[in-house]
Amino acid sequence: MSKEENLECSFCGRKKAETDLLIAGMDAHICDKCIEQAHGIVEEEISEAKTSSLSKDLVLKKPKEIKEFLDQYIIGQNETKKAMSVAVYNHYKRLLQTKDNDDVEIEKSNIVLVGETGTGKTLVARTIARMLNVPFSIVDATVLTQAGYVGEDVESILSRLLQAADYKVEKAERGIVFIDEIDKIARKGDNPSITRDVSGEGVQQALLKLLEGAVVNVAPKGGRKHPEQKFIEVNTKDILFIAGGAFSGIDKIISKRLNMQAVGFGASLEEDTIDHNNLLQYITPLDLKQFGLIPEIIGRLPVLSYMNPLDAKTLRAILTEPKNSIIKQYAKLFVMDDVEFTIEEDALNYIVDKAVEYKLGARGLRSLCEAIFTDAMFDLPSSDEKEFNVTKEYAEAKLTNSTLKKLRAAS
Repeated sequence: MSKEENLECSFCGRKKAETDLLIAGMDAHICDKCIEQAHGIVEEEISEAKTSSLSKDLVLKKPKEIKEFLDQYIIGQNETKKAMSVAVYNHYKRLLQTKDNDDVEIEKSNIVLVGETGTGKTLVARTIARMLNVPFSIVDATVLTQAGYVGEDVESILSRLLQAADYKVEKAERGIVFIDEIDKIARKGDNPSITRDVSGEGVQQALLKLLEGAVVNVAPKGGRKHPEQKFIEVNTKDILFIAGGAFSGIDKIISKRLNMQAVGFGASLEEDTIDHNNLLQYITPLDLKQFGLIPEIIGRLPVLSYMNPLDAKTLRAILTEPKNSIIKQYAKLFVMDDVEFTIEEDALNYIVDKAVEYKLGARGLRSLCEAIFTDAMFDLPSSDEKEFNVTKEYAEAKLTNSTLKKLRAAS
């Protein structure tokens, strides 16, 4: 018997003839079977280490705790905060789940938010990301194109998330992406396009693989792809996508559907219960389809919620109540210059009245305050005055008609 035939695996003891491959080391040998087994053990250990690392870094709270955290920063919108809390909790539970033998795989809970501009869609997503301590990025759907030959291609969404995660792929793969203006890529007509639609249905089709979960080649610094470019592979199966849009005109689609349903003896009773000032609360996936989103993308955004329009009472609360309310921010800015800042109730009500009258929304409150306080913020740091009290008369004097018209045009 030759010396080679006497060789055996130092781990399992198999003879060379019983193996397909026997690899020699310094003073030992290992067969292909042992290599496969060792590879499986290493992969399992790495997977467990990743899950363990994720559970350490991720600050996951129960749905009620998530909502309580959102309540500190967002006024009203209770239905949306509930829906978001449950969806986010389920999504990150899915990431932390251990492998069982029951083969039950939890699917993603991507979310779509419908609401007028300035109602807080982006704020909800940003606040949840801050609480969970995960990377967060915002992308505007209006700049996306199917092929990237006019604007940015769809993969650029992930370039921004990578930047937010300091180019740590594992960290990015459990982040949150907010796709704003999702309604702007709706199909413009009922007939599906047979050619490439640069910014509408084509972009929706391109988004499908990202929303569902796929390994995508991402250009680290964004921009157009070219053959010599280095790519980073990102798996989107654990990234939570939140889409938001104003869906201007969808209230007519909802109204038409509700009126069509109101037929028969119970019609008048049903009509009395409909709140015509807030039709968005009756939104269904069918309305999104009628608006122009393709059924496949609606299916990949299973959680549908709405933002209530902001009335005067809500706008008044937004000014002073949240943890980082607008007035608290200005008070802090003045304190940093050793100036005590106070604002009278009449002045606050005046600001709210103007925001409602000119339909400026929550975003407009900041613009109104900026217009009122700019002169004081310019003069007081250089003066000896240590108090600044804002009255209704002072606010009226600063908010001239021309200023209001500018603010309305900009909103």
